[in-house]
Amino acid sequence: MGKAQENKQNKLERLLDATFMLFSSRGMARTSISDIAAAAGIAKGTFYLYFKDKDDIRDALVARMTRGLLREAVKGQVESDRPFADKLIHIVDSLLNQLQSNPLMLRFLNKNLNWSVFRSALRHSADQQGQDYMDGFYRLTANDPSQWEAPQVMIFTIIELVGSTCYSVVVERDPVDLVTYKPYLYRTIRSIVQSHQRQPEVN
Repeated sequence: MGKAQENKQNKLERLLDATFMLFSSRGMARTSISDIAAAAGIAKGTFYLYFKDKDDIRDALVARMTRGLLREAVKGQVESDRPFADKLIHIVDSLLNQLQSNPLMLRFLNKNLNWSVFRSALRHSADQQGQDYMDGFYRLTANDPSQWEAPQVMIFTIIELVGSTCYSVVVERDPVDLVTYKPYLYRTIRSIVQSHQRQPEVN
């Protein structure tokens, strides 16, 4: 990496770090682009060389966090010959454990991680590697001998379920703590997966 590219990457990381700090402490609505630029130690105009607006940098930040979480969670799962539900639960379990160990990240993602933002973040133009993770979810189903009905709907439902419940359970321990909640969550995920499995035709 040349010096110019290194400086560009450094500014990008400073912008993302500053955004995470400000969005986590103030919230997105009460944070201005001027605030982000000042916290990153760069001129406001420089912000627009990297991002269009606050939504754009929010997506990039979610993408960076999500890629890091998924990189660890999906290791070995796409190629595994275990049933799809087992692989998916392994990924969810890893994600929950990682988020439990990083409450600040969970607080941020709790406000920003849903299906729409998740897809947008993983397909963020700043890093095309994100597309590989989304494709990886569908390869998990493709490598399973089962036939699937609407796999995108299945993944959507599971992402929304995990995203909408994990904050209360991990941070607030309400209605139960994470250890108590996991068996119920995973039983529900198995039910969702089963409901999307096509039944073999009987001749």
